[in-house]
Amino acid sequence: MPRLDFWYEFASTYSYPAAMRIERIAADAGIEVAWRPFLLGPIFKTQGWDNSPFNLYSAKGRYMWRDVERLCAAEDLAFRRPDPFPQPSLAAARMALTQAVTPLRAEFSRRIFLAEFAEGLPIADEDVLSGILGELGLEPRAIVAEAGTDRIKSRLREETAEAMRLGIFGAPSLVTEDGELFWGNDRLEAALSWAAQ
Repeated sequence: MPRLDFWYEFASTYSYPAAMRIERIAADAGIEVAWRPFLLGPIFKTQGWDNSPFNLYSAKGRYMWRDVERLCAAEDLAFRRPDPFPQPSLAAARMALTQAVTPLRAEFSRRIFLAEFAEGLPIADEDVLSGILGELGLEPRAIVAEAGTDRIKSRLREETAEAMRLGIFGAPSLVTEDGELFWGNDRLEAALSWAAQ
């Protein structure tokens, strides 16, 4: 089965609708999805940004918020603008890479996105994260402890470095097995079509 790497950042607005629809569309296309969380902050810093471009460029930001509202309405997804934006995503990204969460990474990730963008919850809050882990039948304390280990911290740095090596500059990004890069929720269908060739 062809594979598509789905690179996403939990603080990314456009990663939210992509995460909520990718599995359904990929299954119809016969494509396996590999969920690859990473951090955009270090990548933005290499571009000279210390914040989201949607905060740095007000016209772009206004457009993005309205665009995401339209996208979510079209997908019948609830949407609430997170405050603050972007949300700190480090803890969630580390948890997504832990041993216990890895088999459930897709569902864990969708629940993080829903908590953040549908319910307006702070995804850096340990109670919010623990609640999501508990709903998945996982032991929150053990996962919080593992997420704080040097092994997981290094793993997330390695994933972010790999995203940079692949030329990823934003989220969501989709990379096919032959290295073709597609950027954005609106390129999901094109990426799946390429992966299926």
